[in-house]
Amino acid sequence: MAKRIIYQTLPRLWGKGKFSDWDDASLNYLRSLGVDYVWYTGVPRHATGKDFVKGDPGSPYAITDWRDVNLYLADDPARRLEEFDALLARTHAAGMRVLIDYIPNHVAPDYEGRICRYDWCDGDWTDTRKNDWSSPDTRAEMLEILRFWAARGVDGFRCDMVELVPPDALRDLITAVKADYPSLLFVAEVYQKDNYRRYLDDVGFDLLYDKSGLYDTLRAICCHGASTRGITWNWQWLGDLQPRVLNFLENHDEQRLAAPEFLGAAAKGYAALACSLLFNTAPFMLYFGQEVGEDGIEGADGRTSIFNWSDPPELRELYRSLHGESELAPDEAAVLARYRELLAFAKRPAFAEGGTWDLMYCNENAPGFRPHRHFAFVRYAADEAWLVVCNFSDDPATVRISLPPELRRACPILPDFTTAYASATLAPWDASIIKLA
Repeated sequence: MAKRIIYQTLPRLWGKGKFSDWDDASLNYLRSLGVDYVWYTGVPRHATGKDFVKGDPGSPYAITDWRDVNLYLADDPARRLEEFDALLARTHAAGMRVLIDYIPNHVAPDYEGRICRYDWCDGDWTDTRKNDWSSPDTRAEMLEILRFWAARGVDGFRCDMVELVPPDALRDLITAVKADYPSLLFVAEVYQKDNYRRYLDDVGFDLLYDKSGLYDTLRAICCHGASTRGITWNWQWLGDLQPRVLNFLENHDEQRLAAPEFLGAAAKGYAALACSLLFNTAPFMLYFGQEVGEDGIEGADGRTSIFNWSDPPELRELYRSLHGESELAPDEAAVLARYRELLAFAKRPAFAEGGTWDLMYCNENAPGFRPHRHFAFVRYAADEAWLVVCNFSDDPATVRISLPPELRRACPILPDFTTAYASATLAPWDASIIKLA
């Protein structure tokens, strides 16, 4: 199976903020990156213009009508569902599938419908009210909502905060809707690592965020000097779950890589990108503008706001460049070129579906190798093998990586050797990818 790439976008911040701005030029661009699924965030109609709403136009996670789309996304609000259907058709015609949000834990206070809810909210989500899953009406309505969108042609759902909802209810929903739409993709937002297997094997999700695993590990390495050995530990902990987690470095909840609060520059994220994208067979998610270095400065705390109208500058320039209105600045173009290069590697058989050989255990004392700031691994398939060495430091390096004989037994296309070595030159915060066979 080819490595799946998911691209998350908030349509209201793309172009003029309409469904129609995801036109052929925009969608062809995503296909050129190797994108398989587009997650259109903020499609179902949410609360806006009310005193409880956070920001203006408000949060996509405070749904006020589950069978409608936001009026502001349509060129002709009276035909908004038709315009969404046209977006579905364009995306499918471009060779990609569509995800939208499914939010089982809460709705907006002004929601009208069969979902029963309490008169309180979780945490500081004061623009929502908690759904009552003990009610048969809630369970029946939430199933019909899934069927409504699946019948329109939606290919899957990113399911919000599922650990706050009874697992048996989610299992029943997924089983029921997949009986009619077996190809639907269900992606879970799960934070407790001890819940990973439960939500995959028992509840029935297809993928779940590895936020508390690889994302947090890479963040700690990049920002707090944690050891790169943590990547190995997370990989070993996941074991057979590797293909069923979703790797990412950005989404709407997290700070932008290039934000001052995170790395401060997109080019400092290449080592993390190479690990998250290439180390295992897990699908990978991009957040719109990440690939040109969007820094979230216009938002709050390094995040692109999901509550307010905003005009992220790198996103604006990316849209304009795709429509022949301007060219990307040299630094933005350089970031995009590096992302294209690494995304292309991800589609190769060795990286998409091949084996992984972590080399950290046999390179503790390798010349030039820093075992807490460098990370090395091999990816291999029947007809190719690649060495990847990542540098999580400010210092360039030249390293001599040991390739152990047991790797040759796992990957017979490698030359026969007792102990072999491969040299790599590392730029700061970047990765080198070297063909071995």
